[in-house]
Amino acid sequence: MSNTIVKRIEELSFGKILGVIYAFIGTSIGPSYLFGAATIVTMPILYGIMGFVSGIIIAVVYNLVAYQTSSLAPDLENRSRKQIIPSYF
Repeated sequence: MSNTIVKRIEELSFGKILGVIYAFIGTSIGPSYLFGAATIVTMPILYGIMGFVSGIIIAVVYNLVAYQTSSLAPDLENRSRKQIIPSYF
C-alpha cells in the first residue's frame, strides 16, 4: 500500500490521450455507418477532436475539485520481481 495521491492532471496531456482513444473508437464506428467513404475519414477526426476537448474539460474539472477537496488516492502496490535464491546459498 502506498501513500501516493494524484494532486493534478495535466490538461493537454490528458486531452491528447483521450483524443487518441476516441479517434480509435471513431475508426471502429466509422465503417459501421452506411453513409459512404467520407464517414470512414471524418468519424475518427470528429471523435478525436471531441475526445481532446472533453479530456481538457475533464482534467480542468478534476483539478478544480481536487484543489477544493482531498485528491484522488489510488491504492498502489509495488510488485517487483523477486529473485529466487536457493536456501543453501
